[in-house]
Amino acid sequence: MIGDPWKTAPTMVGRHVTLRPTVPEDRDAIVAAAADGNISELFFTNVSTLIDPDAFMAAVFKERDFGRAMPFTVCTPDGHVVGLTRYMRMSAGHKRLEIGGTFYAKSVQRSGVNTEAKLLLLRHAFEVLGCNAVQIRTDWFNTRSQAAIERLGAKRDGILRNHQVMDGRVRDLVVYSIIASEWAGVERNLRFLLARNEGNSA
Repeated sequence: MIGDPWKTAPTMVGRHVTLRPTVPEDRDAIVAAAADGNISELFFTNVSTLIDPDAFMAAVFKERDFGRAMPFTVCTPDGHVVGLTRYMRMSAGHKRLEIGGTFYAKSVQRSGVNTEAKLLLLRHAFEVLGCNAVQIRTDWFNTRSQAAIERLGAKRDGILRNHQVMDGRVRDLVVYSIIASEWAGVERNLRFLLARNEGNSA
């Protein structure tokens, strides 16, 4: 890869999904994906901020420009935008980051998109960026999200109590991580999930 991989967002292509660097022109398609039924908030994003799409996108690019995040537009193989995901809280010095700020349109639930997107993101994090750890967070009350994260093979680190004020309440966050020595096993698990749920659920 040309340049510093911690500063250059890649395009990652799989069978079910393509992740490409988010650009301002994606705004309307991302808003449309967020409006597609009940959003699948599997990996903790404040989708309510899309009430003001311009502010939402500005915040996404501000974090990118500060070098703290890499936003990826989630597309189906035919190029249809179905969501957004991000590397967040990136620290090249400590070789760690978080996968978060993710949502998918309801229309691609149980399609293989989520599992393959996490496979691509984790593979790049561990094999290209050389991460020591990748973190994932979710709301304490979002048990569906917790089950999905655990199904990936991540381990629960703990709970950040009263960590965030959002939507009129103080939220506890559950923190998970995958460390470098666990990546080989997690990759096998994700490949197994994709094979088992091919064309069905993921």
